[in-house]
Amino acid sequence: MVMMFRFVRVWWLSRMRRRIAADGASRFTMRVWPNDLDFNVHMNNGRYFSAADLGRLDWWVRTGLWRQTLARGWRPMAGDANARFSRSLQPFQKYILQTRMVGWNDKWLFAEHRFLSRSRTYAVLVVRYLFVDREGNKLPPARVMALVGWDGPSPPLPEFVELWHRGQDSLSAELRAGR
Repeated sequence: MVMMFRFVRVWWLSRMRRRIAADGASRFTMRVWPNDLDFNVHMNNGRYFSAADLGRLDWWVRTGLWRQTLARGWRPMAGDANARFSRSLQPFQKYILQTRMVGWNDKWLFAEHRFLSRSRTYAVLVVRYLFVDREGNKLPPARVMALVGWDGPSPPLPEFVELWHRGQDSLSAELRAGR
């Protein structure tokens, strides 16, 4: 229930904040609340993934992608996510969630989420996702990005994203093979 409240809050506030370019970063401040904690009394690793959903929502709304895709009946679908935790976010600690599009290929869009506090990076999450139309057909990422004014090729993917992406494709192939 708390995440639904946060979703509505982020969606509402994002509509009133300044627009950002497709290659821009979304940033907003959050706080670690008691319901975000695990038994080690720091932010639960699953909560980082839920917060990243909010970061993508803010980026989508502020770039105009949310309105454009919603009007067409397109919806985002996460395929995979990966996190690297370097420090623990503690109870009541404020942090900034920074979200940006790092690039795309012929199937996936790649978003990076950085959890920042006290001038340090506490965690980095990468999500690859795609958009599907009303019939469930996968849409080319370049077509999606064109909706927010991106008319060129994708920026080069950072090496760590490219390596992770290849690993995910390898794992997907194994799963399809029934292993």
